[in-house]
Amino acid sequence: MPQPATEIVMYAARLIRQVRRELDLPAYIRVLSLLDELGPTGISQLATADNCAQPTMSAQIRQIELDGYVSRRPHPDDARSSLIELTAAGRTELATMRTALGAAAAARLGDCTPAEVATTIHVLRTLTSEVSE
Repeated sequence: MPQPATEIVMYAARLIRQVRRELDLPAYIRVLSLLDELGPTGISQLATADNCAQPTMSAQIRQIELDGYVSRRPHPDDARSSLIELTAAGRTELATMRTALGAAAAARLGDCTPAEVATTIHVLRTLTSEVSE
């Protein structure tokens, strides 16, 4: 039987996969989420955060830049590189996707009590705050 921490990771990942499949979310949503979390960031840092190769991230950025979801500006400390940041359209797209994800997750919470939901939120916030600090 898996340890409790292993089960948390396993079931959280399973939920995300199920909801993403159900909603058929575009892959770029991860990049928009990372930019929302990290703020203006270079492509190398985004690739590291997303655990992908820099050319892969560059291709994703090029596409979502064409879509108007991100913009580039000169890096203040390195004239050879630029910072990628969310545009207003990118923030709107991310909010729309998060609302859809939330609705899909909410549909699965029907049998949970408000106390169970609050406990789950508390545990997940605790786990993710340690990772992001």
